Amino acid sequence: MSNESRRYTVAVVGATGAVGETMLNILAERKFPVGKLIALASERSAGEKVKFGNSDVVVQDLATFDPKGVDIALFSAGGSISKEYGPKFAAAGAVVIDNSSAFRYDDDVPLVVSEVNPDAARQRPRGIIANPNCSTMQMLVALAPIHREYGIERINVATYQSVSGAGRSALEELGRQTGALLNFQDADPQRFPVQIAFNLIPHIDEFLDNGFTKEEMKLVWETRKILADDSIQVNPTAVRVPVFYGHSEAVHIETKTKVTPEQARKLLKSAPGVEVVDERKPGGYPTPVTHASGNDAVYVGRIREDLSHPRGLNLWIVSDNIRKGAALNAVQIAELVAAE
Repeated sequence: MSNESRRYTVAVVGATGAVGETMLNILAERKFPVGKLIALASERSAGEKVKFGNSDVVVQDLATFDPKGVDIALFSAGGSISKEYGPKFAAAGAVVIDNSSAFRYDDDVPLVVSEVNPDAARQRPRGIIANPNCSTMQMLVALAPIHREYGIERINVATYQSVSGAGRSALEELGRQTGALLNFQDADPQRFPVQIAFNLIPHIDEFLDNGFTKEEMKLVWETRKILADDSIQVNPTAVRVPVFYGHSEAVHIETKTKVTPEQARKLLKSAPGVEVVDERKPGGYPTPVTHASGNDAVYVGRIREDLSHPRGLNLWIVSDNIRKGAALNAVQIAELVAAE
């Protein structure tokens, strides 16, 4: 059977979560050659139905499911689930595409951004491919073309990350707190350590011994692995903001050879997955609400020279963290596997 006519048995693990639901939508939207779609989740979600195109699919219990016969398994159910079940699916013959951090830093697991290092997906000795963190992914879709042309020595990045990155409970908390505060009631933080509505929280994931959070260090570790360059210096700060969908990043880079804003603009306009929105007027820049939310592209604006460094460039990078930052890239990796 030729690749053009072959259809695949695809399992989505974590199918009832925000990313899992988006994976199902994108598989249908992009007409991925699904022969059979299997929706998997925890026992408490088993029996529920999820939408796949025009069909309703009954969710099965992951714990009792036999993975034999699955061709591609998209995992988005958290690191502990991936560590337990990912190797079982791979051993049964599936290519596992994992959205958690469980395997990202393993030398024998490729960490792939479809527009940046697609060839890495072929080298998967364990049958597992890792999806990067959402904030790293959108940054590198924009920066990889500049790095390859001019060489990036150092990245200073401050991320402004929406609550959807912390799951459905975080979305609910922002909505609940916003309503409460507008009605002169207490915010009552439960999902976050402090109030998120009308506030900023400079803390995502756990604190590490060096004073950075794990979310910040992901930007360091993953950038070097994806670009295959351990010499790149990354200085990150990650902030949770009261936005429902879409991460934003203020990025400052220092390059080996000088790149002008005009050169960067021209390069990015032809880069896969990137849309340049860079007009020096009110509204001439991307925001999570007006551009990113619900869309696939990585949007780049505010491209300008750094006043403090002779080879510095500033960029503003925005993308939908649930779509491109997780679900879309996983499906794009599946497309790379199918194309093999």
